[in-house]
Amino acid sequence: GTECARYDDCYVTKMRQRAAASDVVIVNHHLLCADAAVRQNAYGEVIPACHRAILDEAHQLEDIATQYFGYSLSNYRVEELARDIERSLMMIVGDDRKARDDITRAIERLRDYARAFFSDLAFAHRGDRSERRRGPASIRSEERIRATVDSLAQASEAAADLTGALDIVQSTLALLVRLKPDATGAESVRLQPDDDDEEKRSDDIAALLRRSGELRDDLRFLLRAGDPEYVYFVEFRGRGIFLRASPIDVSAIVRELLLDKMHATVLTSATLAVDGSFEYIRDRLGIRRADEVRLPSEFDFAQQAILYLPLRMPDPRSDTFALAAGREVIEILKRTEGRAFVLFTSYATMRAVQAIAEMAVDYPILAQGTAPRSQLLKQFRETPHAVLFATSSFWQGVDVAGEALSCVIVDKLPFASPSDPITAARIDAIRARGGDPFAEYQVPLAILTLQQGLGRLIRHRRDRGVLAVLDPRLRTKGYGRRFIASLPPAPVVHDLSHVDAFFSRSWDVHPR
Repeated sequence: GTECARYDDCYVTKMRQRAAASDVVIVNHHLLCADAAVRQNAYGEVIPACHRAILDEAHQLEDIATQYFGYSLSNYRVEELARDIERSLMMIVGDDRKARDDITRAIERLRDYARAFFSDLAFAHRGDRSERRRGPASIRSEERIRATVDSLAQASEAAADLTGALDIVQSTLALLVRLKPDATGAESVRLQPDDDDEEKRSDDIAALLRRSGELRDDLRFLLRAGDPEYVYFVEFRGRGIFLRASPIDVSAIVRELLLDKMHATVLTSATLAVDGSFEYIRDRLGIRRADEVRLPSEFDFAQQAILYLPLRMPDPRSDTFALAAGREVIEILKRTEGRAFVLFTSYATMRAVQAIAEMAVDYPILAQGTAPRSQLLKQFRETPHAVLFATSSFWQGVDVAGEALSCVIVDKLPFASPSDPITAARIDAIRARGGDPFAEYQVPLAILTLQQGLGRLIRHRRDRGVLAVLDPRLRTKGYGRRFIASLPPAPVVHDLSHVDAFFSRSWDVHPR
């Protein structure tokens, strides 16, 4: 805070001062939502107040708001609190052995009860699943499972122990300095230091007290699972176990905390319209009144690209789809001489198709999961004729201009999994109000995702290439017409000979 001796020299202070003096401040969506969340809780601000905003890539706003305006408790968060208390221990208690012992016991108790709680939480939501799947090796490293009052009750005893351990941590910290709590409790104590060192020590303890209190309160809220505006779920990611509550509908949150606070807001993206309308994004973000404009693309898709839709592909839900997709990918890559992104909706299909392709093509193959995202992109750009196999994180935010990327292949229409807790809750909410979740939510969301994936190809007026979608539902289902109408206006072809012909043409492309 401002009382810190190094406040004026702090990098963050200087950064905020420069931002406050600037006419234009550029931040990402995460920082924008973080600022709104901090202001909501009256903790201050992350970025300077502003009255006009331009939100680029606005199609991402719903997902990011869902992350920031929910509740989350994880084994990482508990361990970070325990570690920060330990790091501050020497400064807080000095040579006071009794105080050191009290803190050590409190932290050991916190860690023990946290391990027990997250173990019970994992077993309640995953234990029987692993048995049905022939052992724990079959469990996915990333998974989200919906939580209910009944499932969370299986961890209630361990949760009570963890809550008690957090109370003890707070009490132990409070005893380290002379505190006079007001009527609201430990989170709003008034510290009465004797000198500057004591004041610094008291500030550190107050911060740790606040964090432990917030953690305890979040745990109680999450375990009740009683707010119908939220969906509750347990997320497993690597060694992390996360208990989360996410808002089912963020439209009111976005409108009240972001849009209504601005005099003017511009939302822009190459992928905002579905069926030639902004109705979907307006509904999802709670936008009531707005001027709308759709601008034509600067690219000449009729000359720069073709859209290849193979005629003989099995249903994407069938066991034969991966084999058929592998054969198509091989034939396409032979004609493009590599230089392709092959994008998948699941790791399982990606691995199956990759195994088939590796036996038949000689081009360098890179695969998501073998290296960090930035390193894979660097390798792709620097490796002639490279092919990248990837899933969701490469569907957007990736820019490879020129001949290095001459083809984007998508295996299936990217429908959000209805087993995902947030997706399932939103489907249920639309159905409960009498709507059609498939037409109103699932199809539009998949259209925007597909637009993003295929948008990796043409990034410059001189780029040329092939877009390929292997999912036959584009042609065989009624909703396929909605997808086709929303895709770049490239000529549609169904035979690989047209791909040959396309690449036999000169690479010189003249902009309109």
